[in-house]
Amino acid sequence: METSTPISDPLDTRGDNDRYAVIDRAAALIWERAQEALANGEADRISDKALTDLITASVKLYAERAVSQAMPPRPLHGKSDEVVTPTEALTAVLEILRALHLGPMELGLWSHRKPRNYHLMDNDQPAEARAEIAARTR
Repeated sequence: METSTPISDPLDTRGDNDRYAVIDRAAALIWERAQEALANGEADRISDKALTDLITASVKLYAERAVSQAMPPRPLHGKSDEVVTPTEALTAVLEILRALHLGPMELGLWSHRKPRNYHLMDNDQPAEARAEIAARTR
């Protein structure tokens, strides 16, 4: 009789000391599966509700970081446009603006809130190091 090793569930929260640690694991799994769906031309298999939930949670969490830290983490993977193209980024931003009944004017008013070069920083740097760099670039 063969016994199989049980597959561990990355979203299982039993044993977590930090109730939000599951978000890190879920994000890694979502990133992996999203890349797979895009590569296979199967992005339409992700439900509209799932996309809305992911975008809304991401925007809210990122906005909280952006206002609470001098230097928030980079919002996207990659150094430039090798992961997310300008077209993809602007399409997403435009749809978010439309959903909120906002336009480019409002976006322009908010665009000068952070130091110019914050997006060039490495996410592997601790928040304190990013804040120090931010202070030097103001």
